[in-house]
Amino acid sequence: MKLILRYSSTLTILIGLLLLLCGTGGVAFTYSNVARENVTTTSDSAIPNTPVRGVFTLKTQTDIIREHTLRSTGGKTFAEMPRTIPEVDADGNQVLDKDGKPVMVPNVARNAWFNATTLITALNLAIISYAFSGLVMGIGIIMIWFGIMLRALTKIYKKEKGSNNI
Repeated sequence: MKLILRYSSTLTILIGLLLLLCGTGGVAFTYSNVARENVTTTSDSAIPNTPVRGVFTLKTQTDIIREHTLRSTGGKTFAEMPRTIPEVDADGNQVLDKDGKPVMVPNVARNAWFNATTLITALNLAIISYAFSGLVMGIGIIMIWFGIMLRALTKIYKKEKGSNNI
């Protein structure tokens, strides 16, 4: 029994250290990948003119990208806008084809959502990466603590076994 407790405690501590190392590596990997993009929050964001590096600046940047895109599309999301819209000339009049029907062109405002969605998704993925790395580090700390407790039980078992109480 003592041998099982000793090996279990050692294995648990090693797994905990590995998880802690992997979680720390995940944070470092995410930070370096976000930092190399040199993104800075806009002056009208919740955290203005700040390099985007951590969770709060990532979230601030996603919020402001969405806000700017909504503003540029008149408050409409991608799904709320038509794929094509009538073409207008320099005076704002609809351009008609030879049959008198409006000439339809791609909705540029709708296409802007593709860019916005790509950026927002990438930033949210970095937030999730930070959260997952933090979770792994937390589990690693719990495993280390659990291993230490198993090691303490090994010592208690050894003392009690030596006094023939068990």
